Amino acid sequence: MNRTLSRENALTHFPIHIITGFLGSGKTTLLNQLLQQPGLEETVVIVNEFGEIGIDHLLIKAITEDIVLLEGGCLCCSVRTDLVNTLEDLFHKLALKQIPKFKQIIVETTGLADPAPILRTLINDTFIAKHFRLGLILTTVDAVYGVEQLNEYQESVKQAALANLIILTKIDLVDAAKLAALKQRLRALNPSASIDELNLNEHKFDSQSLFERDCYNPETQRLDVNRWLQADIYKNKSPASLNHKHDTHIKSFCIEYEEPLHWLTLEHWIQQLTRLRGKDLLRVKGIAYTYETDLPVLIQGVQHIFQPPVTLDAWPTDQRRSQIVFITRNIEKTVIERVLIALKKSKTPIEICQAALILL
Repeated sequence: MNRTLSRENALTHFPIHIITGFLGSGKTTLLNQLLQQPGLEETVVIVNEFGEIGIDHLLIKAITEDIVLLEGGCLCCSVRTDLVNTLEDLFHKLALKQIPKFKQIIVETTGLADPAPILRTLINDTFIAKHFRLGLILTTVDAVYGVEQLNEYQESVKQAALANLIILTKIDLVDAAKLAALKQRLRALNPSASIDELNLNEHKFDSQSLFERDCYNPETQRLDVNRWLQADIYKNKSPASLNHKHDTHIKSFCIEYEEPLHWLTLEHWIQQLTRLRGKDLLRVKGIAYTYETDLPVLIQGVQHIFQPPVTLDAWPTDQRRSQIVFITRNIEKTVIERVLIALKKSKTPIEICQAALILL
């Protein structure tokens, strides 16, 4: 790695916001409410099937076989192949002026979807990384059946664990004690996510302000690192906070190093983690303090896929240090730290290989 490493720049990137949530949690109802507001007139909504979202009453006309214009002025696109092809097609149609201009994209997942593969797609494909960026990850949770779904379905756990914003729905149907217990469990599962409450029959979110809650500064059009990482939340988190028997396999923590690291050490670290425990790395994000550059290096990965590293324009604070947040499945913080320490001390290929044994 050298000083010519590419810079992080979201100025020309279209944000992609993910709306997920388990079956019956109200994500489609929420999305329908948002689509009827003027704040989404320059938005593309990607759904698996038009029928799933129930937007017939909002439809104005079909532009192509897969794209329709909605009443509020935004576009709705049906995924006929895969997400990468759909995004590439939208980008090229926009360039050829075959569709109205758009500024952002919303992807609604199915209720049984694991959001990790979608996140992998967005950080792995070269074309997508060049033109799009990950925005808000919004998860709806049913206040009535949320606990049972978290107990029984791993998809529900991952949807909550990977969210930036969790919206509790049907809050009018549960008492205060049950709602508080659900919120406590969600905060333990995902300490950095904001948790909002919503009675879908009575209240509405303002669409424009909702999607401005992602981690990019609208004035600078760059990543707000402190809001993205929220490292202090993980530092202050009690090791025993995940005391529910169904959630103990989910780990979330922040690893910090004050001294600079060699980029080659970080590369070996990431390679060993992804090759041996990739499926259990639900998400990794952070900034690295390295010998090779004076600027912070952005690190982001989902399971076995990591984005190529880029540098930020400046450090988020006066203190220079590596801060990397992990959300894992059945991988303890101490194990990941031991691998890094072993690699820092390694001087031969054999010692590098021996460091990997810690993960087995």
